[in-house]
Amino acid sequence: MRTSRMRTATLAAVTAALALGLTACGGADGGSKAAGGDNAAGTAQSRSASHGDGKGGAEQVDIGGHSTAGARPTTASGGTDEVASGGTTAGAQQCRGDEMLLTAVHRFAGQQGDHLLVTASNKGTKPCWVTSYPAVKLGDVDGAALPHSKKDNPGGDQHLTLRPGGTVYSAVNLFDYGSKHHTAQSFALALRGADGHDGPFYSVSLKGEKPQFSWNEADVLNWNTKKPYDF
Repeated sequence: MRTSRMRTATLAAVTAALALGLTACGGADGGSKAAGGDNAAGTAQSRSASHGDGKGGAEQVDIGGHSTAGARPTTASGGTDEVASGGTTAGAQQCRGDEMLLTAVHRFAGQQGDHLLVTASNKGTKPCWVTSYPAVKLGDVDGAALPHSKKDNPGGDQHLTLRPGGTVYSAVNLFDYGSKHHTAQSFALALRGADGHDGPFYSVSLKGEKPQFSWNEADVLNWNTKKPYDF
């Protein structure tokens, strides 16, 4: 009789351990979400494609749907577990400009830190990724896209995977020396592929109290899960 009770207790313990093992393998659907952005309009119509020098990479960060507060410039590092999780992103394709909502607002106009905050949101129905930094041409200025900021944090070789509703940020740093500068209220933006080549350019109009901006020189930050320069 005592032997039978011991066997029953042992079997119950093994069953409980098996259940715990299955729960641990199952994972969770939750995860941290990407930072949110300003409500600025922006969209656009396709223009010509050109080539850039952005970097590609296999490392990925998965970005969820809605927003929380941002911080100073930082580029997420590590894999999918570090930023967002929930829902599979396996097999995600590169984001297409016609499935993204591209918005921009002029911030700190006339002050130190003057820049254009750029927001890109995945309005498609499937996950997609961006990498490196956007190719940007300011105003009607022809020629090469703006260079990458030499003061940016590392991490531009990552793939940032945006689930539907996910958002990433970049910024165009403006340097205005007060004479012989250019002035505009819009710019053209293209997404870079993993090979560094640009996709089609889309025109983005700035909104806000001071949509007009001026510059002698300018550069661009990598895509990021948080707003740059959100003091």
